[in-house]
Amino acid sequence: MLIADDLDKLLEILPHFIKSPLQHHNSRKQLIEVVIDLGRRPEARFPSRPEYLSLKNLSWSDLDFCIKRVGSFSGDNRAGLEKTLHRISCIKNRQGNIIGLTCRVGRAIFGTISIIRDLLERQESILILGKPGVGKTTAIREIARILADEMEKRVVIIDTSNEIAGDGDIPHPSIGRARRMQVTRPELQHQVMIEAVENHMPEVIIIDEIGTELEAFAARTIAERGVQLVGTAHGNYLASLIKNPTLVDLVGGIQQVTLGDEEAKRRGSQKSILERKSSSAFQVAIEIHDRSNWIIHETVEYTIDQILQGYQVLQQKRHLEVDGKSIIDCDVPFQPEIKNSVDANLQWRNISEPLSLSISNPKQYSDLSSTKTSSLLSVGNNPKMPITESVIWVYGYLIDHNDCKNWIDSFRWPIILTKKIEKADIILGLYSELKQNTKLRQIAKIRKMRIYTIPNNSRFQIIRALQKILKIYPLVKNKI
Repeated sequence: MLIADDLDKLLEILPHFIKSPLQHHNSRKQLIEVVIDLGRRPEARFPSRPEYLSLKNLSWSDLDFCIKRVGSFSGDNRAGLEKTLHRISCIKNRQGNIIGLTCRVGRAIFGTISIIRDLLERQESILILGKPGVGKTTAIREIARILADEMEKRVVIIDTSNEIAGDGDIPHPSIGRARRMQVTRPELQHQVMIEAVENHMPEVIIIDEIGTELEAFAARTIAERGVQLVGTAHGNYLASLIKNPTLVDLVGGIQQVTLGDEEAKRRGSQKSILERKSSSAFQVAIEIHDRSNWIIHETVEYTIDQILQGYQVLQQKRHLEVDGKSIIDCDVPFQPEIKNSVDANLQWRNISEPLSLSISNPKQYSDLSSTKTSSLLSVGNNPKMPITESVIWVYGYLIDHNDCKNWIDSFRWPIILTKKIEKADIILGLYSELKQNTKLRQIAKIRKMRIYTIPNNSRFQIIRALQKILKIYPLVKNKI
């Protein structure tokens, strides 16, 4: 992994008593930013800790020394150093005078996105999520270079703060053959996005920090015109976008739908539910929680639908080891933050042990979607035991799903209710209804599924039926 940081050019704008300790610092290659505030000691921030650089407090003359060596600050109070990726942000007082600087180190890291190379080859729009400073901009800079140089795409970068391609009229070499369009004012970013599509015929558009409704709308417009998008947004999880009214349109938006009595009964849900409003502008979402571990959602629309319906979401975690080997793990973690944010009435399944699968080759993961997940995953610390021997998937036909889930949770039975017949091992439903549904009986016969019937929806009948189901699986019964 090759790193280019031009750190010496950033140190040149700092006073000597700040520059000198950093020039000889053992961890200078891990430096994130230098913080300079009037009347305070200068501070360097590293991934593991902050550190004071001097005992001297900064004066007006020290700040003026730095400001004179920096380019002019734009409307978002950011500036840069020409032909570098460094970013200098300022803090102003009420009179508009600069009283503090944050000098962030910009690095071009080649090889950082090798673990998602297969996603780039699919030519689908990608949304990258993560908190500030986690490496989103570094990732899309490398994506732009690979798409432009190695895949020979026509790439246009919308560079609002000159953070992707550096300050000045000549873009930094780290973006390769990609072209850069600068934005005069941050509030005009959405207009430049549309202008790039209309005037320059790009195949791919790179956008950093989508943060307003106008920018989200522009992203949707670009996606509808058939242009591939690669963008970033602040947010730790894909599910957090559902709670964000500004950015929810990036994943299709949500709307409240009122179901009829029969449909609500068939689904086993309330009459008023949340559903995705339209197609998503991005097909793939990547959550960056730290620089070495990424969570991938290969089908954003399916993931959003699963979250809104209250299902557990299969997460794909990718990790790049020091030797360059890519590791992919899949699990279904319990996510209470999604449960509380989407719909307080959604009933979540409590699985005592997470599902996990380790894959050494990323290409193998693409085959999982066509194979029944329950037959591939392993439970707990015993990878030899298939999930079908530990959890029974039951398709409930016209039974009260919410009550049934609550009873299963209270007994801690290894049973999962599903609304999809293709996932189920067993069908449980009302006798009077199943008797008339010849199509469902034919499906059960073809798939060799057992059918259990109950005379009514009473608690006694449902619990007794579930007990009979458990008795057929001795391995499960011993675990209760």
